[in-house]
Amino acid sequence: MLKMKRVSEMYEMKVFTDGGDYFGDVDEAIIQGNKISGWRVRATRNSFLNKVLGSAKGVIVPHQLVKSIGDIMIINKSAIPNYDPDED
Repeated sequence: MLKMKRVSEMYEMKVFTDGGDYFGDVDEAIIQGNKISGWRVRATRNSFLNKVLGSAKGVIVPHQLVKSIGDIMIINKSAIPNYDPDED
């Protein structure tokens, strides 16, 4: 059964990758026309996104890369910006 959620319920929601990494928090929904086209995800302390971006505040994740929304949002790992762990 499909459950509906209000966009306002999504703010501050935790975002994880399908690999289980904590990615960040939902900051804003990007709406074009009457559809959600993407999500602005804020890099928070201890998030994978914070490690990858450094000083940037966040990224925009296209809605097509969202796999599931419930108590948390799960996104496809292809939303992760290019990252080389050897750079650390």
